[in-house]
Amino acid sequence: MPTALVVADEVDERLCSGAVRSLDVDLVLGAGDLPFDYLEFLACAVDRPLGFVPGNHDPDLSGFTRYGGLSMRDGFPASWPGPAGGINADGRVVDVAGLRIAGLGGCVRYNEGPNQWTQAQQARRARRLERAARRLERKDGGAVDVLLTHAPPRHVGDREDPPHHGFDCLHRTVQRLRPRLLLHGHIHPHGERLPMHRLGGTEVRNVVGYHLLELGAEQSGGMT
Repeated sequence: MPTALVVADEVDERLCSGAVRSLDVDLVLGAGDLPFDYLEFLACAVDRPLGFVPGNHDPDLSGFTRYGGLSMRDGFPASWPGPAGGINADGRVVDVAGLRIAGLGGCVRYNEGPNQWTQAQQARRARRLERAARRLERKDGGAVDVLLTHAPPRHVGDREDPPHHGFDCLHRTVQRLRPRLLLHGHIHPHGERLPMHRLGGTEVRNVVGYHLLELGAEQSGGMT
């Protein structure tokens, strides 16, 4: 049963001090709005693969591809600003450490910054993600284990101020993909003990800060 170090939004100085090296995990997952060098440090410290989605305070990573070992953008060599070795799951279905992860980064549009989407734009992205997941499942029989997002579903752990609204489309995506877990950031608890949420058989979990999660198990409790 894979165990993940899952992080979002808030750098934890305890991990930066080197305590992360004592953690026994199979992968690192980032749900957005963290410095990419921090994500890179965590993955290197535990020597495990990193999957992530960008948040609304992260740089724009769209358009980058890998060809012949080079990072390319719009057909030209370009330095990728993301964490070295990290797998960007935004809008993709990826396999990391034996888990199938579907990703949707960003938040509801509230200004002209990167990684922000209107409800309609994110709904189109979500439909493409659902189609990609179904194609892979028909090909190899593997279903999505984790839906990794930056923002939560609307009315499921989000807030009423417009920048912290969740996405309506995630209700449909959860219904279609039926992941065991939806992991999201973006909503800072500020010391509040957050309630547990479910959408059907999917547990919706806010992972701001850092958490150690057994991704094949029913979760309980909070930050480790």
